[in-house]
Formats: sequence, structure tokens, C-alpha cells
Amino acid sequence: MKLVFATNNANKVKEVQSLLPSHITILSLKDIGCEEDIPETQPTIEGNAIQKAQYIKEHYGYDCFADDTGLEVNALNGEPGVFSARYAGEQRNADDNMNKLLNELQDKNDRSAHFKTVVALILNGQQHTFEGICKGSIINEKIGDQGFGYDPIFMANGFEETFAQISLAEKNCVGHRGKAVQKLIDFLNTNN
Repeated sequence: MKLVFATNNANKVKEVQSLLPSHITILSLKDIGCEEDIPETQPTIEGNAIQKAQYIKEHYGYDCFADDTGLEVNALNGEPGVFSARYAGEQRNADDNMNKLLNELQDKNDRSAHFKTVVALILNGQQHTFEGICKGSIINEKIGDQGFGYDPIFMANGFEETFAQISLAEKNCVGHRGKAVQKLIDFLNTNN
């Protein structure tokens, strides 16, 4: 089975490909000749995932899946949420985003947060969504050089290292994207 993963993020492709069984082959946007920016204009994480999957199906005709992820911080009323990638501006710079978040949390005692990923699948003309959540907290400084995004400042509950310090295998077991993708895989395995 071939499915398009509607993302330009090579780190996400690597993470997801490591989770998929060998009979599922991922095609990247580059593989299908999609070089334009796919719209992400919905007010929710789920809405953006669905919008991206629908775009590929409508414009390229492929069965596909797309994800959207947000970091939701309790003390900031769920921010940055759907704006996580561009929290500090349209340049989508991870360091700028982390610096802004750490600054916003300077005087806050509650540092609890969670990552939320929604995967939207369009397969055989039907749409399905799968959600993964990983609870944790925002630490006071960046630690670690693995992962991407907010990983250097996020520590999952039960861990003493950030997402940027643990292995990809560990992150996939407890992480938001891993949980959502596992639900996708379980669905594909039982329906194909």
C-alpha cells in the first residue's frame, strides 16, 4: 500500500516511517511533485490535519494522511496550540518559538503542558482521524539536541529527560505523534 504523507517536514517523515509496517510505503510531497505550501487556515489542530489531507486528495488524487500538532500550555490558556509552529512569527523558527514560550512562562508556577497530534486519513473516499496526546511540563531551559520543535523544553510525565534527550524509539512509544500514528497503523492493519 502506498500513502502520501502530506508534510514537508523530513523529521516527521523519519519519525512516522520508523513506526510503519513494511507493507506501507510513504510517498512524500516531493515524490508526488507537490512543491506548493499546503494551506493550514483552520482554527483547530484537527481542522488543519483534515484540510491538508483533503488538499492532496483533491489536487493530486492520492490516498493520503496528514498531521497537525500543537503544544498546549495550561498556564497560557492552551497557547501556542494551533499556532505552535509560528508562535514567534511567520519565520517558523524553533529557537524563537521556544524563547518566546519560556519568556511567557517566566512568572508562572504551573508549567504543565501537553502535545496533541491529530492524524487525518483519506482512504478509499472516506475520512478518519486519530488523536495522540502526551502530557508533561515545560522546563526552564533548553536541554538536548535530538528531536525538533519544542522537544528541548518539553519533559513528558514520568521522564527525567526532555524529548530532545531521549531516543526516537522512546519518543515514539510515549509521544503524541507516535500514539496517533499507532492508531492509524492499527486502523490500516484491520481494514486492509
